[in-house]
Amino acid sequence: MHNVVGKTRGLYTARLAVFADKASRAMRTFATLFTLILVALVSTGQLKAQSAAVATLIKASRLLDPRSGNVLSPVAVLVQDGKVKEVGTPQQVQDHSPQGTKIIDLGSATLLPGLIDGHTHLFLNIIVPPEAQIQRHENGLFAPGLLLAIVESPIKRALIAAQSAREDLESGITTIRNLGHSGIDGDTELRDAINAGRVPGPRILAAGRKLIAQGYYVQNLNPAALTEAILQQEVLLVNGTDRARQAVRQNAFQNADVIKVSADENLSVSELTAVVEEAHHQHLKVAVHAIDKVSIQTAIDAGADSIEHCNYVTDDELRQMRDKGIFFTLTTTFYGNFLTKIMEPSIVMSATSRADNASSDVRLRERYGQLVERVQKSGVKFAAGSDMCWFYPGKTRGEASVATFIHLREAGMSALDVIRAVTSNAAEMLGWQDRIGAIEVGKDADLVAVAGDPISDITELERVRFVMKDGQVVKNELGVQ
Repeated sequence: MHNVVGKTRGLYTARLAVFADKASRAMRTFATLFTLILVALVSTGQLKAQSAAVATLIKASRLLDPRSGNVLSPVAVLVQDGKVKEVGTPQQVQDHSPQGTKIIDLGSATLLPGLIDGHTHLFLNIIVPPEAQIQRHENGLFAPGLLLAIVESPIKRALIAAQSAREDLESGITTIRNLGHSGIDGDTELRDAINAGRVPGPRILAAGRKLIAQGYYVQNLNPAALTEAILQQEVLLVNGTDRARQAVRQNAFQNADVIKVSADENLSVSELTAVVEEAHHQHLKVAVHAIDKVSIQTAIDAGADSIEHCNYVTDDELRQMRDKGIFFTLTTTFYGNFLTKIMEPSIVMSATSRADNASSDVRLRERYGQLVERVQKSGVKFAAGSDMCWFYPGKTRGEASVATFIHLREAGMSALDVIRAVTSNAAEMLGWQDRIGAIEVGKDADLVAVAGDPISDITELERVRFVMKDGQVVKNELGVQ
């Protein structure tokens, strides 16, 4: 019995030794593999860090500074970590560039800051309805398409908006202020997706849901307990000062960047003042849609940061806006024959409608030309926005948006002031003048290039050939890399 036990113990000890040896080898193998993986990960991280740190040198024949109007020629811009590091002559900047700098030579092109659309609606893509439908609805040109957008799938709207954002960016618009009509959280979520690099697009200042007074924009909805439910998908109703403050807080909770209000005769000065006070408490600016002179005065009295459209602004109101530092956002969407251009390919127009549109085109040209002249004489701060929300046959969203900026030149504004309206002026209106609106050291590396001279021919903006946002090349039809 003693021998059996001894043999068993010996066998057990031998097996234990074998197991320990195997375990030891396994641990050594694991340690080796872990070390190799760790080294690989560290190396990959170092490579990524080195890759991220690689500088880019952009050469061009000219660089236009919108604020001063000065042109630097020839020019080079050094970009690193998404920021402008140096601007100067090609030799000077190249001498200061780190080893391994990537060079993009744009030849005879003109560099400008990335364009800024100060007023747009990425989540709308309204197709003009047939004449009979327009005539049978209140606000029949716009409201039916808006209502359809509200009740459609939010996912569908998000996909359309993502496409519009990409098209804006490809046309040289590197920043937008999206002022409502995005569902409950569409523009804040799209902004975050773009910032995270999941989808391409301009940086977005998102307004969340628009604040409106009861009865504005969408009228005559089904009253059977549906009106409020439908409207809440798109807007926040302001009915008294308490509800005005609550609406701002709801958008702030959604992490909106700006508050958008539509003012009409139903919105009181006290209600709008409550909006502005609460928004400023939340460190948010307030943009107010106002068309008629009563609504414009309400926005002025309430202390809005910018007033949108201002079609029927008086000279006295322009003076008040100037004295208070309120921005005027020019939106020339319907200038000229825009309405005919978006209607003609989509619907059959009667002879009467064609004549009415032609007559309207003439009136709009005259009226807007006078408005632009008065704005510039008044000294009020101004920026521009496309107010784009329409399906424009034959154009991408970006192409349609930039085309509206050109209308300002047709309305009598100088080419340099047009460019200011969508760069340096717009950056100040947004409160981002320290980040964008100029190609300067320390600012975000948002650059566009056109083949010709946009001061001589402002339509060059419609043919942007190079786009960089945050130091990343989005489009390059010019340069040798």
